[in-house]
Amino acid sequence: MADQTIRDRILTDSDIEYIRSLIERHHDKNRNQLSKILAESWQWYQANGRLKDRACRGILSVLEERKLISLPPPRKYKQPIKRNQSQTQLLLNLEPLLECSLDAVLPLRFTVVCQTPDERLWNELIRRYHYLSYKLLVGSHLKYLVYSRDGTILAALGWGSAVWKLKSRDKAIGWTIEQRKKNLHKVINNNRFLILPWIKIPNLASTILSQNIRMLVDDWYKRYNYRPCLLETFVDARRFKGTCYRAANWILVGQTKGFEKQGNSFAFHGNPKEVFLYPLTKQFRKELGHDSDDLPLLSHTYYLSVSSDEKPKRGVKMILQHKGWNRMLPPPLDLQEEDIELLGQIFETYHRLFDESFYRVEQTQLSRIYLQGLMSPIVRKSMEPIALALMSTERVRALQHFMGTGKWDTEAIAAIHRTQAAEAVADPQGVISVDGSDFPKKGKESVGVARQYCGRLGKVDNCQAGVFLAYSSPKGYALLDRRLFTPQIWFSQEYQERRQKCQMPEDLQFKTKLELAQEMIWQLYKEGQFPARWITCDEFFGRDGDFLDQLPKEISYFAEVPCSTHVWFKRPKTVIGKYAGKGPKPKKAKCLTKSKTVSELSKNKRLNWKTVCLAEGAKGPIMAEVVRIRVIESRNALPCQEIWLFIRRSLDKKEYKYFLSNAPLDCGMKEMCHVSTMRWPIEQCFQEGKSELGMDHYEHRSWIAWHRHMTFVFIAQLFLLLVRQNLKKKHQL
Repeated sequence: MADQTIRDRILTDSDIEYIRSLIERHHDKNRNQLSKILAESWQWYQANGRLKDRACRGILSVLEERKLISLPPPRKYKQPIKRNQSQTQLLLNLEPLLECSLDAVLPLRFTVVCQTPDERLWNELIRRYHYLSYKLLVGSHLKYLVYSRDGTILAALGWGSAVWKLKSRDKAIGWTIEQRKKNLHKVINNNRFLILPWIKIPNLASTILSQNIRMLVDDWYKRYNYRPCLLETFVDARRFKGTCYRAANWILVGQTKGFEKQGNSFAFHGNPKEVFLYPLTKQFRKELGHDSDDLPLLSHTYYLSVSSDEKPKRGVKMILQHKGWNRMLPPPLDLQEEDIELLGQIFETYHRLFDESFYRVEQTQLSRIYLQGLMSPIVRKSMEPIALALMSTERVRALQHFMGTGKWDTEAIAAIHRTQAAEAVADPQGVISVDGSDFPKKGKESVGVARQYCGRLGKVDNCQAGVFLAYSSPKGYALLDRRLFTPQIWFSQEYQERRQKCQMPEDLQFKTKLELAQEMIWQLYKEGQFPARWITCDEFFGRDGDFLDQLPKEISYFAEVPCSTHVWFKRPKTVIGKYAGKGPKPKKAKCLTKSKTVSELSKNKRLNWKTVCLAEGAKGPIMAEVVRIRVIESRNALPCQEIWLFIRRSLDKKEYKYFLSNAPLDCGMKEMCHVSTMRWPIEQCFQEGKSELGMDHYEHRSWIAWHRHMTFVFIAQLFLLLVRQNLKKKHQL
C-alpha cells in the first residue's frame, strides 16, 4: 500500500495499522474522543498547549472515505432552538443613523466578547450585515465589539487562525514549507471587519484598526499564551478598495489564487482577493523562521518588487472555474489547486488560435471577456450582465458593438473552431447529428422571430428556430455549425424595414430547415475534417424521404421516424389502376398489399425482441428491448427501397422509438444499437449550452450577432472538452 499523504503528515502502513488497533481498543468511544486519543498518542499539540484533535479528526475522516478504517457512526445532535424575530430585534437594539466627526465618538472602547453573553450579539451583527455573513470560527480566535464613548456600538472585528496556503504571504515572509508548519500559528487573520451600516463617520475604520492592533497582541497572549508576529487579511477588490487597511499601514503583497478551505481539501471559488500584511515586530521574519536578509523590506515599496503576474488586477476576473459553476458539467471537471495554472495556460493558448480573425486588439480582449462570461456563474449571460460582472458599466456599449456591428470575420472563427474540434474529437467511428433547437422570444424585432412551433414550449408561440450540426465519437462531442431558420414571411415586402434593422444579408433567400441541414452536412462532408460512418436525425428530418435521399451516399443514415411511417414486410405487387372517366388521364399505380405503420408492425408477436444494454449512463446501464427487420419503405403509398427498420422500446413497453437506416446488410446489430443512442450527444450539447453556457440567454436582434453568439457557445463548449482531455493526460502521468 502506498503511503497516505494527508496535509502535513505522511501515514505509513504501520501508522494505519496502529490507528485500526486504536479504534478496536477503544470501540466504545465516539469520533471526537478517538481523535483526542490519537492526538495524545502522537504527542500532537498546538503552540498554546492544546491538542490537535481537530487535525486528527480530519485524518480519520479521510481514511474512512478511502475505506481504510471503519469509524463509529456520527453522533446525532439536537437542532438548536431558533430565536424568534422579536428576540432577535431586542438583541440588536438597532440605533438610528449616526453621522458625525471622529472626535465626537473618541475615545473608543474595545470589548472582547468571546465566551460572554455579548458574543451572541457579535454573531448576529456579522450574520446580518457582513457580506460574508457569519461562520463558526474554529481554532484560535478573538471577537471584539467597538463602542463609542457614550456606549453606542460602532463596529465588530474578528481575528482567527491564518490560512494554510497563501503564496503571496509565504513569499513575503520567505519561509519554507517546514518553517510554515512550525510557525503558522504566529500569523493571525483578520477574517471579519464590520462598520455597522448606519454609522457614517469619516476615518473611523482605519482608526479602529490601528487602535485594535495595539491591544490585540496582549489579548492574544492572555488567551493563548503566545504572541503573534504578523497579521493578514483579504480584500475583495470587487467591493472594496482596501482604503482603511492602507491608511492603517497594512502592506499590499499580492493576490490569492481563489481557493478556500473546505473540509480536508481546497475548493476553487474563482474570486481572487488582495492580500494585505501587517508586521507586528521588526524581526517578524526571524521570529517566523526565516533568518536571511535576502528579501526586500516589507514596507509600501515591497509591492514594487512583486512580479506583474502576481500583482492584483482590479476589474479582471479569473477565467476558469467560479463559485457556483457546475463542476460536473460534462465533460466533468475535478479541479485541484495545482490544476489552475495549467487551466490558465490552456485557455490562453486556446484563445490565441482565434486572434487572427480579429482586426483590433480591443476585439481580442472583448472576445475573451464574452467567452469568459459564458463560462461564469452569473445568472443571466447576456451582454449587459457579462459586461457589468467582468468589466464595468462603461464597457456595456463596447461589448454590444463588438457582437452586433463590429467588423471581424465570424466565419473565419467558426472555421478555426471546426479545425480545433477535428483535432479533439475526429475519429473514423464518428457520427454526424443534425437537430433543431428553438428559443422563445417575447418581442417581434429580433431576426427570424415568428409564431411557429416551439419545441421547448411544446406549442405554437413566438420564437426563433435554429438548425444545428454536431459531431460525436469515442473521443467526445461538439457542436460544429448553426443556421438561423428565417420564416418565409420575413422575405415579404412588409418585413423589408425589419430585415434592414436586423442586418440580414441582402442576398439571403428563404430556405427550409431541411435545406439548411443539408447545406451544413454537405459543407462538413466536403471539408473532410470529420470522418463519419453515420448521420443521425430526429423524426422532423427523418420523415422526409427526399432529405434522406440527398445525404452523402458514403455515409449511412440512422433516422428517427414517426410511429405513423408506413412500410411493408415484403415488396408488394403493384398494378396500374383503371380509369373509368372520359378523356385522357395518366394511369396511376397502386399496391395490392396494404402497408402497415411501424407502430402496428411493432405489435407483431413474431418479432424477436432482445434485451440489451445500450450504454452506460450516469445512473447506471441504459437497458432496452430492441429488434430490427428488413422492410420496404413506402413513398407516396408506393414501394421504394429495402431498408432496415430498427425499433427500440423501454423495458416496461411504454415508450417506443422507430428508426430507418440504409446501412448495408452486413451491419452488425451491436453497432446499430450503439448508433441508436448517438442522438444523445447533440441533445446533451443543447442542455449544457442552455443550462450552463447561456446559449438561450442572448438578447441580440441582428442576424450576425445571433450567429456570433452561437459560435462563442461552441467555442466555450469545446474548451471544456479540451480542459478535460488535458487534465486527464496530466493525472495519468
